[in-house]
Amino acid sequence: MSHRTLNLDEAANYLHIGRAAVEELVRTRDIPHQRQGDRLVFRKKEIDEWASQRILGLKGKPLEAYHKGTSAKVHDLSKQHAIMPELIKPAYIEPALTSKTRSSVIRDMVKIADQTGLVCNAKELQESIEGRERLCPTALAGGIALLHPKSQEPYMFEDSFIVLGRAIQPVPFGSPDGATTDLFFLVCCQDDRIHLHVLARLCMLCHHTSVLLELRDAPDAAAIYDALVAAENEVIQTL
Repeated sequence: MSHRTLNLDEAANYLHIGRAAVEELVRTRDIPHQRQGDRLVFRKKEIDEWASQRILGLKGKPLEAYHKGTSAKVHDLSKQHAIMPELIKPAYIEPALTSKTRSSVIRDMVKIADQTGLVCNAKELQESIEGRERLCPTALAGGIALLHPKSQEPYMFEDSFIVLGRAIQPVPFGSPDGATTDLFFLVCCQDDRIHLHVLARLCMLCHHTSVLLELRDAPDAAAIYDALVAAENEVIQTL
């Protein structure tokens, strides 16, 4: 799947945006693409990397609009569509992560992921995350990072899931504001169609609710989980 090419309509569907929006991105040379005669061609691997980076940089109204678009594509908006309870459990949360460096964070987060029993090859997952971080750090302002593999492949996981680590000591992780990071999400999606939506949902939780303060104040994994679920319900009401 990661080596396939997409046409214009397929790229728009994959990115959860309209055809006209993709054409504008092509016109301004903001999206990786090639031309084969009169046809536009997009390499899935390239636009996946580009889209992940773009989502992490969205804030305010652009983030809200993109999140609403992905929610409409993935869910029936007339019904509840919470995804946190499906993707994360208290057992997937480490409230006292002892990592002290960038490399040890990645290694320790992969260990947490491997303990879920859903990872097919922990070494391959770690290498893919390291490759993604070399491409562009996944740390955001506010002391959070949304780690994820360089590409999403169905064979990497038994099912989609998220793990969360809260570091005892904040770690330099490449945040754009130069601050350290203490909250680390690792997003592992078996289905690449939901990967971008999950990133957008987490960005909404972090930027549009008080969940970061609550995650830092929570006494244990169960309380951290409850804070995430409550914050997501708050975001859902805006849809």
